[in-house]
Amino acid sequence: MILTVTLNTALDITYRVRSLRPHASHRVSEVAERPGGKGLNVGRVLAALGHDVTVTGFAGGATGDTVRERLAGLPRVRDALVPVAGATRRTIAVVDATTGDTTQLNEPGPQIAPAEWSALLETYERLLESASAVALCGSLPPGVPVGAYAQLVRTARALAVPVLLDTSGEPLRRGVAARPDIVKPNAEELAELTGSHEPLQAARNARRRGAHAVVASLGPRGLLAHTPDGHWRATPPAPARGNPTGAGDSAVAGLLSGLVERMPWPDRLARAVALSAATVAAPTAGDVDLPCYERLLTEVTVTAEAAAA
Repeated sequence: MILTVTLNTALDITYRVRSLRPHASHRVSEVAERPGGKGLNVGRVLAALGHDVTVTGFAGGATGDTVRERLAGLPRVRDALVPVAGATRRTIAVVDATTGDTTQLNEPGPQIAPAEWSALLETYERLLESASAVALCGSLPPGVPVGAYAQLVRTARALAVPVLLDTSGEPLRRGVAARPDIVKPNAEELAELTGSHEPLQAARNARRRGAHAVVASLGPRGLLAHTPDGHWRATPPAPARGNPTGAGDSAVAGLLSGLVERMPWPDRLARAVALSAATVAAPTAGDVDLPCYERLLTEVTVTAEAAAA
């Protein structure tokens, strides 16, 4: 079983309009709803790849109830979300059908009480006992300590469970110091963490801060990996057109499934890039176009990189 943790879960809502114009009324042609938040997105993709997944985090209010109802319909995904008094947030993606551009609106998460955080920690430690790996993903809702991910990383390491961290800002800085097995920032988050805007040098600096391996997302240009086994760049055959929502989460699923399956790093990176591009190409935010993924998997280029000085 692979465990994913989403402290700031969401109900993802996608609206499709013919053309998005400021200061105008719009008729929505399509509406899609699905459980969201980075770790839930990761879990959905892992399940599509054939892995059994348990998802935990927080869920509350009517929106949280909807998230849990939708999770119940997903094969291979087990719901272990912790109930809270506050309402789970919603995220709104408005897709312009003419241009393919997406406008994203993200609500804040619920206020988490100390007793609710303690309940999450107890649930997490229990779930780790049967986990083959864990992904810690996304932002922190109000009330959760800024060092939350560092604490969760240390707990996983104490139980010898490989851990991937995907967050940003101060939670990332503190989490990296706890020595996760993999961190997956984007180029901007990596630069903020290290002060370096050269991705390979920044990845090297992030490893010095504690990360065992660093995989940096370069957007449409693919991924850059700095690991103990080598350094690689993985690029798609062409920049994907479509909705980028969830593309980074699909990359995390590719990396984590590759770790569990003991794939070599170049194969993990190829899978992650193909999944990411196939997510951009999917019509609904956060979906993966599996036939597109299978095709792209043979077309991703992975090349060795020289180590930064």
